[in-house]
Amino acid sequence: MVATERKTAEVRREEILAAALEEFGEHGLHGTSTDSIARRAGVSQPYLFRLFGTKRELFKATAARCLRETLEMFQRAAEGKRGEEALQAMGEAYKNELILGDRARLRAQMQTYAACDDPEISQLVRDGYGDLVAYVQRVSGLPAERVARFFATGMLLNVLASMHAVENPDPWSQQLLEGIGKTEP
Repeated sequence: MVATERKTAEVRREEILAAALEEFGEHGLHGTSTDSIARRAGVSQPYLFRLFGTKRELFKATAARCLRETLEMFQRAAEGKRGEEALQAMGEAYKNELILGDRARLRAQMQTYAACDDPEISQLVRDGYGDLVAYVQRVSGLPAERVARFFATGMLLNVLASMHAVENPDPWSQQLLEGIGKTEP
């Protein structure tokens, strides 16, 4: 008989959040079943509910984790940098790690915005996005217009990547991508 290692609740919680990111990213809040998340995570549905309470709470935990990890990515990229150099580093990290590197996270992020009709989810996303803006403002020290352009460019890249227009551009999307390259560091 093979002995199996027993996982802590915290390890299971992280596995469930990873599975939820995939499932919510593919199907959204309302199109995802807790059964599919539990199966993907290799846990029972009752255990999932024991850790998170409801599907909505699991969605909120997944969204909060995604926003926190984006902030941590910005912090790693900008370490020791200021001004335009910090923006360039954060933009490159975002593009390489999220836009080009992790479609599941990109899809989940877009589904999170789509779920903002729910007031609690909207507040959670607004708070997390606000943390991103505050960090970028603080580390860059640049004017509000420049910070706004940084985030506007990121959102444009999100939309283009969601349509697969970054890795497989059409003439119109190529024009937008070239325009971003000319205006952004």
